[in-house]
Parts: sequence; structure tokens; C-alpha cells
Amino acid sequence: MEKLLEIKDLQVHFTGSHHKLTAIKDVTLDIKKGETVCIVGESGSGKTVTSKTIMRLIDYESGEIGEGSIVIDGIDLTKLSQKKLRTIRGKKIAMIFQEPMAAFDPVFTIGKQITETILEHKQSNKLGAKERAIYLLKRVGISDAEIRLNQYPNELSGGMLQRAMIAMALACNPDLLIADEPTTALDVTIQAQILQLLQELKEEMGMSILLITHDMGVAAEMADRIIVMYAGRIVEQADVKQLFEQPYHPYTYGLLQSITTLDSDRSKKLYSINGSIPSLADLPSGCHFHPRCPFATDLCKSELPPLLEVNNRQTACWYAEEIIEKLVDKRLEMKVGIQPQKEMVQELPERTSLPLFKVQELSKYYPIGQNLFSRQPSFMRAVDNVSFHIHEGETFGLVGESGSGKSTLGRVLLQLEIPTGGEVFFQGQDLSKLSARELREKRRDMQVIYQDPYGSVNPRWKIGDIIGEPLQVHEALSVKERNNRVQELLEIVGLNKNSYDRYPHEFSGGQRQRIAIARAIALNPKFILADEAVSALDVSVQAQIINLLQDIQRERNLTYLFIGHGLNIVRHISDRIGVMYLGQLVELANSDELFLQPAHHYTKGLIGSIPMADPTRIRERITLSGEIPSPASPPTGCRFHTRCPAATARCREEQPIFREVAKGHWAACHHPL
Repeated sequence: MEKLLEIKDLQVHFTGSHHKLTAIKDVTLDIKKGETVCIVGESGSGKTVTSKTIMRLIDYESGEIGEGSIVIDGIDLTKLSQKKLRTIRGKKIAMIFQEPMAAFDPVFTIGKQITETILEHKQSNKLGAKERAIYLLKRVGISDAEIRLNQYPNELSGGMLQRAMIAMALACNPDLLIADEPTTALDVTIQAQILQLLQELKEEMGMSILLITHDMGVAAEMADRIIVMYAGRIVEQADVKQLFEQPYHPYTYGLLQSITTLDSDRSKKLYSINGSIPSLADLPSGCHFHPRCPFATDLCKSELPPLLEVNNRQTACWYAEEIIEKLVDKRLEMKVGIQPQKEMVQELPERTSLPLFKVQELSKYYPIGQNLFSRQPSFMRAVDNVSFHIHEGETFGLVGESGSGKSTLGRVLLQLEIPTGGEVFFQGQDLSKLSARELREKRRDMQVIYQDPYGSVNPRWKIGDIIGEPLQVHEALSVKERNNRVQELLEIVGLNKNSYDRYPHEFSGGQRQRIAIARAIALNPKFILADEAVSALDVSVQAQIINLLQDIQRERNLTYLFIGHGLNIVRHISDRIGVMYLGQLVELANSDELFLQPAHHYTKGLIGSIPMADPTRIRERITLSGEIPSPASPPTGCRFHTRCPAATARCREEQPIFREVAKGHWAACHHPL
């Protein structure tokens, strides 16, 4: 197959005020016409920098190409001026970014921005460009394309905006489409739709795709070849089946073992690679992975291994073939830089007669003005008549797409927002009846871990002050006692107690989440709300945090409400799981039963949308069509009927009752599975 893109010996530097960092070193790769190549690796491995360098976007970010060449169709992009590059971008190479809101200009309509790309490359006149834009919006699955053309970016949902960005990228039929984490911020259902769309467009337009992702399941489903990066270098490159059947580099092995699947044993700890990816300013000598690798020798510590051809693939490891023999011979249930696997009995906790939390007909409505015709106030029904309970010592998982009301339910549960109706009992007490002072006192037993630990703390505070604040508010301790307690907490969550005087920006994402956990457990609470606490983390770091949360839970008899959209992770950590759709609980069951025998068609759709990290397994892919409707005007009858493959006239007219369909298994469906 003919090569479309060829990169040789690429080196990229970023220049700061006092230093120069090498972000990419000795990167050599190629992409053939019609091929999909995935670059995988943890955050900080150099994936995004590589993609931006191909587009020469690093020129605008204090970056420069030190050495090497980037050749597409015989043109070396490293030698072109920015003016000439503008004729290449969009026409030969186009890019889909991780965050579509950052790619669109908020002051121009969607149509204006798509037609601008077409006109820039003189592909059509204004009328032709508009027709092309409407065709593209329809082709990427956007309904009412003529209306959407005149809307602004903020008027589109996340999934729709991602589709619009794909339409803009495809405006001039590029030869190479670079997709940088195009589905990371999306729900599993929308992710499945976008990945299927990319596959269809690739076949239809005959283009090549360079996909950047840290989701190995996405890589397994999309890629022809996979490139693994670590600390700015390629450490392995192989055909997708070769890589998943037998990785040759210890780092790749660690990444694959860190994946949580629907088949994972919930009674055991998750695999996780020890440590974290090093800073570019402080790279280890020799092989950059050696501090995290159990096979490292003195040679690994002193000399950097080159990327060599081994058995029709490439790997950068001094002992690749010897290590493979060890992995195969011992079937390495052992660990590649992996923490010891302790058995973890995960039976459902003993049920006390009184649940820790009891929720009865809980609702939260937000007023959004008056209806023009009825003059009655309109409401957004974020949470609508939800009832359930959480037992002491259990982990209650909550899943559903964005906009289903999960996070709102969590906040209302802790009275961080006042409910519109219903009751919340904590240890038998109605929280709505407590005075502000009594509620504040009760909150020492109810803590929160947020998705973005950096955004939820004061960046000007030191770590010691952040963790120590709850102690200062609720406990009368001397400064020395408080400092000692904070240092103990840092050690409990696996951080050096010398971190006390450092600032949040000096830590990685996984370390910041550990700091958030230390703050949450400072007062020995009985309950923790973990709201998307691991969804922004790499797969290996995610495993470390989940293991830590479970260790702390067993030691302190904690109860969790674990909100997430990564269904594999929620299944692993949860005893029972509730599924929310458009403000209502539509299914509730034991974790294993929910995944093995879902009763609601929405739950089945969610599970069927999970990408499988095994390119050899073929299964029926269930892709839910459309997006979740607006909670301001939910459909009549069953709220899921507009997307349900089994919907009947009864579903459209009559709302189903949330009832017990099997012992301990509840669902709101007229026609349960």
C-alpha cells in the first residue's frame, strides 16, 4: 500500500522563559492510504504534540521542530511557511480536536465556519459552499441541517457539536484526518455513534485516519496499526491483532493489563502500573520506563534502547524477546510493574435494618421562565420523583448519559442544592428539617470527591492547607496536631508527606485526585460522593485510584455513591447500580446481574455501546440512535420511547411504573427484557 504520510527522526522542542524542553524525540512513523493508525499512551506521552506537529500548530504554542521531516504526498511540511501551510490544512490534512467548543468561534454560526473553509480553498462559490455544508451536516447525522446551519456553537449539544466539527474537517475532502481524543468527553452511546461514523466516512471518502486516544477499547475497534508512545518516544509499533495478542514492551503490557472489561474479576484488585509518567524536565537516564519496569537492569538504567525491528514489528526494549518468553512461560498473571494482587472479597455488605441513606420521591426542578401560551412557569426536570436507598458499607453506582440528572441527584442528596420535593433521610434524620448549623455539623459525615480536583480547590493554597481545611473548620486542633494529621493522610493516599508545602499545579492528575481523597477522608466521614472521580484519568492511573478507594472503604467502613459514565469501572467498584435517564431511575440491580441480565432497553443500549479491548472478538454492536431529549420538555409516556427499538403505542402514551421485575431487580419498562 502506498504511503500517504511519512515522519522521520522527528524532534520537537518547547521554549520557555528559562528553559528548553524536548517533548518529542526520534519519532519515525508512516500512514498508508486508507489506513487507520492509533497512537496510544498515558497523558504526557507526546501523543497530542505529535498530532499538532504534523499540522504545524505547535508553531503557535512556543514549539519548534528541531530535527526531522514530515512528508505528505511528497511535500515536506517542515520546510513550508505558514502561508503555504494554510493551503495544505483543511485540503490535505484536517483535524478534529478533543474539545469542539474550543475549535469553533462562538461569535459565528456553524454554517459560516464550515463554508469559510470551503471558500478559503476555492472549492466552490457561496451558494455551492452552503449546499456542501448542508450535505455534510446531514451526512454526519445532524437532523434539521438547514436550521443547524444558522445556529451558534453554544446552541448544540456536545455530541452534535462533535459531529459538526467532523463535518467542518471533511469540508474539502482531506486525504488525512487527525482525530485527537475525539470521543473522550462524550457518553459511551454518543462515542459509539461517532466511531461508527468515522469508520463509514473513511470507507466512503477513501481517507486515512490518525487517531489519538488513551482508550485501548477504542484503539482495538478502530485501528489497523497501533503506535505506543511513552515520554516523547515510540516504544512499540505493531499490527492491532499482534499488539493485543502479545505486547512486546513492558509498558504496553501494563497498559493492556490495566483495562477493566465486562469479564474482569470483581473480587480482585485492578492491575495498575506503578508510579507515573516522568516530567519532560526530569527524564530518567537510559530507558525512560525503567523506574516503573520490574525487568529493568543496569543496562536499562544507563542506555536508551533504540526502536528495533523484532518479529515483523518494532519495539524499544533491550530484552524484548527474553521478556516475551517469560510472559508466555509463566502466563504472566504476575505483574509487569504491577502492584501485588491481593484477593478482595467483594460480597454485598451485611444489610442493617436502617439504610444509611433513604431517598423518597426526590425531585429537583429549575425554573426556566414562562410558557408563552399557558403563562404557566416552565421547569427543567433535572431529577424527577426518584426513590432508592444506600446501605451502610456499600458502593452504590449511578450511570447514565450526560443530562440524565446523576450529578444533580448527588448534590441534592447532600443538600448542596435544595430539593423541589421529596425527602432525604441520612441515618434516619430528614436532612431538610435540619437547621443550617445542624446541617453543617452533619456534613462532616458526608464528603465529596469531584471530577476535576484542580478546579475544586484554591490553586494559591498549599496542599497542607487544602487537606487541613476541614480539620480547621470542624475540629479544635493545634497547628502541630493538624500538620501531623495531614501528613498521615498524605501517606494513607500514597503521597510523600513532604508534599505538604507544595502547590496543586506541581502534581499530576492522578496525584491531585489522591489529594482530593485525602481531604475527603480527613474527618473520618461515613459517606463519600464520588462524582466522575476517575473519568478524566488515564487507564493505569484510574486503576490506582479505584484500588485506593476500595482499600480506604474496607479500612474505614465507608459508603460510596459512585457516579460515572465509564460502565466497566462502575461495574467493578459497585455493589448495586442505578441507571438514570432524563431525571428518572429506570433500572436498579445488583452490579453483576445488571450487566448479565439488563431488564431495561436503555441499560442494554449503554452496555452494548462499550468498546471492547479485543480486536479478535466480534459481537452485536448496539448503537442507541439520537441523543437524550431536553429535560425541559421530556417526551410523554416512557421518556426513552423516542430512542427505544421496542417502543409501542403504550410506551408513547403511558409512563411505566418503577417495579420489581426479579428479586432485588427493579425497572421502569412496559416490556422488560
